[in-house]
Amino acid sequence: MTEPTDDPARLDKWLWAARFFKTRALAAVAVDGGRVELNGDKTKRGKLLKVGDRLRIRQGPYEHRITVTALARQRGPASVAATLYTEEAESRATRERIGEQHRLAARMTGGAPKGRPTKRERREIGKLKGE
Repeated sequence: MTEPTDDPARLDKWLWAARFFKTRALAAVAVDGGRVELNGDKTKRGKLLKVGDRLRIRQGPYEHRITVTALARQRGPASVAATLYTEEAESRATRERIGEQHRLAARMTGGAPKGRPTKRERREIGKLKGE
């Protein structure tokens, strides 16, 4: 089992260990693509993190603003990963609000289309169009 340490850790390894990204390669791509900021600045994947650093991580429509509370170089269970950082309350509230908006939008649209309409559905569409 991996325990948090105070030894410096590379940014990409820490992001992977904290379970923000499924693989270290994905974490490196995100850092190189400018989707991760360290203390308000763009950074490189090999930058060494220390306790107290602030990170801004953008993943799709979601944004995490966190403060590093512990360091780890290896990935462990989710319960350990959750102790590596604290997230700002405003950041968490914004992410939850966006997630709720996505769930509501999916309900309103009825989910993904089911494919081609059936013969019956085509007739109904034709009636609506006046054909």
